[in-house]
Amino acid sequence: MKIQHMFASFIKSISVLLLFSAIAFAQEEKKTVKDTLVYKQKYGLRLGADMSKLVRTFIDDNYTGFELMGDYRLTKRIYLAGEIGNEERTIDDEVLNNTTKGSYFKGGIDLNFYKNWLDMENMIYIGFRGGASTFSQTLNSFNVYNVNNQYWNEQFVVEEGTEFSGLTAFWIEIIIGLKAELFNNFFAGINVQLKGLITETVPDNFENLYIPGFNRTYDSGRFGAGFGFNLSYLVPIFKKDKVVIQEKEADE
Repeated sequence: MKIQHMFASFIKSISVLLLFSAIAFAQEEKKTVKDTLVYKQKYGLRLGADMSKLVRTFIDDNYTGFELMGDYRLTKRIYLAGEIGNEERTIDDEVLNNTTKGSYFKGGIDLNFYKNWLDMENMIYIGFRGGASTFSQTLNSFNVYNVNNQYWNEQFVVEEGTEFSGLTAFWIEIIIGLKAELFNNFFAGINVQLKGLITETVPDNFENLYIPGFNRTYDSGRFGAGFGFNLSYLVPIFKKDKVVIQEKEADE
């Protein structure tokens, strides 16, 4: 009986050792492998227009304008970008009626902070621009109050049509926006712009009420803002490989 008991204990010990050996062997056989996936990223010229300015042209009788835009991809994250446009804006209030019209150009870069999956080309970006505008202002009419009879608040309108031409302005701006690919090579985007005026040509005995590309100025303020909604199309010129390495465990 003693011998049988010892033999059974030996068999049991051998079984436990074989079980742990099998588990250890299975774990050693698992290893991490890397899958390398290669996708083609598009590099080219993207051209479009600011649709918000076109819509405003149709619904606002005191505004006419358009803006064309474009960007060119330099690296995975950096885009060379710019806008060019023309605006005419009439400001009509209880004091005066003034029309500003002119053209502008903005140039700079966009930095894409969105990490695309596979072959997507979407953007969440911050842009930096330098802007310049040449324009003219026409003071169509203004009101003159009779200070000698303030009780009746008498006033009369002077219509003189004084034009101030050859005006210029320069500014910088920061753009925060996104662009999403709706379908192949066709994009929709939205952005907001924060602007800081550097220098401007100011008419004699007057001030610039509106600067094309910069927007409305308030009490000779140095800061402005704007927004845009754009549609654009990417013209692919060439493609570069995007290598994606994925790690996973596999059994030999």
